[in-house]
Amino acid sequence: MAGPPSGPLRLEALGAGGSYRARNRMDVTDVSGRSVAELSLVPSLFVNRTLRALRRTSPLPADERIGLIVRAAELFATSTLSGQSPEEYVHTVSRVGGVPISVVRRAMRTTAARLSRVYDSVQRARPAGTVNDWRDPLTRTGRGVWSRRGDVFAVHAAGNHPGPHSLWPEALALGWRVAVRPSRRDPFTPHRLITALRTAGFPDDQVVLLPTDHTQADSLVRGADLGMVYGGEDIVRKFAGDPTVLIQGPGRSKILLTADVDWRAHLDTIVDSVSGHGGTGCVNTTAIYMEGDPAPLCAALVERLSAPVGLPPEDEEAVLPVQPAAAARAIEAYLLRMAAGTRPWLGGDGIVEDLKDGGAALRPAIHQLDRPDAPQAGVELPFPCVWVAPWTPQDGVAPLRNSLVLNAITRDDRLIDRLIAEPTISNVYVGDHRTHFMESGLPHDGYLAEFLMRSKTIIRD
Repeated sequence: MAGPPSGPLRLEALGAGGSYRARNRMDVTDVSGRSVAELSLVPSLFVNRTLRALRRTSPLPADERIGLIVRAAELFATSTLSGQSPEEYVHTVSRVGGVPISVVRRAMRTTAARLSRVYDSVQRARPAGTVNDWRDPLTRTGRGVWSRRGDVFAVHAAGNHPGPHSLWPEALALGWRVAVRPSRRDPFTPHRLITALRTAGFPDDQVVLLPTDHTQADSLVRGADLGMVYGGEDIVRKFAGDPTVLIQGPGRSKILLTADVDWRAHLDTIVDSVSGHGGTGCVNTTAIYMEGDPAPLCAALVERLSAPVGLPPEDEEAVLPVQPAAAARAIEAYLLRMAAGTRPWLGGDGIVEDLKDGGAALRPAIHQLDRPDAPQAGVELPFPCVWVAPWTPQDGVAPLRNSLVLNAITRDDRLIDRLIAEPTISNVYVGDHRTHFMESGLPHDGYLAEFLMRSKTIIRD
């Protein structure tokens, strides 16, 4: 297993003219508070100049773009980039973000696999009545052509898990020039990925990394033609109603168990939906709605979820997320405050397990609610935390709204029809499927290309 580097890494901005070392730099620390990297923070002048440079350039030919992304996928997973081997990269992301190292390693491989299939992914989103290029012979008699809605795409990246970085390269495949603002918790994944793309052959003025402080983050998104931002309720409120921004907010993924199924046959799926990948993702289950008495299910979850022990995130046996001790205590205090009035099954006295190095593991929490519309069911936290609520057919779809993923374990086809028709439920899984199931070519919160592209009629001589 790779150990920590000998000194802090130097993570420079990756501008349209190459690497840039800014005077303003931020110390990136791991879960114990040890300095791991020094991240250059670029000023607004640099951001604006870089966006202008991206607008001036033209995209590479489509076939060339796809080929370079496929090549970058291999480099990302197998090569030493910016002085870090794949295992050193995995170790660093795990130590800083507190994500179990096995989860980070799997995310690295999954990202590479998705990038290697990027052409198929974007083509699945293309309307069947369109073609990719106006030169297609079908346009001589009139045809829809798939066209970009702009030139520059900005990404305000997530830091809770490396996986979301497998999505934005689809914009690059479609001919957008892309500017990524990394999260402090994980600047390493986008830096490595953009370095891989440039090493594969993308010019510097096609894809850039622009670390900024919070005051500049919004100007980056506003300065692009379209943007995608990750974050919590504050981000949702800030950009709500802006048609140029795709918001990737809390997932609030859920499981519904109806009386016509035996939940015991699906316990492995339920447990892993809550705790898989460290329970840190927007696709991890936040709430379970059950027709019948939830108590037996809660007891079974306690038996399964109370077993893991807290370990440093770089330990190969680690399964729980880790935070700096102060941050972990703040999450615990928030949980206990929000859980007031519920029935605690696990974590009612706290969820923090202090580690010897200054970090703290976040142990699972299970709370039973007394009604399906209890406000706690909408509370999403970055560890295995689940709210179990009663549900009846009379409650209908209303408590299940605003879900990134809803896993309906039911035999009621009419209920499934209603769930699929509900606009605020992004994905519906029916039966024994984990809520964190994701596959290349399947929409996450819709296809990204639905947001980036439009169809326009072309007819030519």
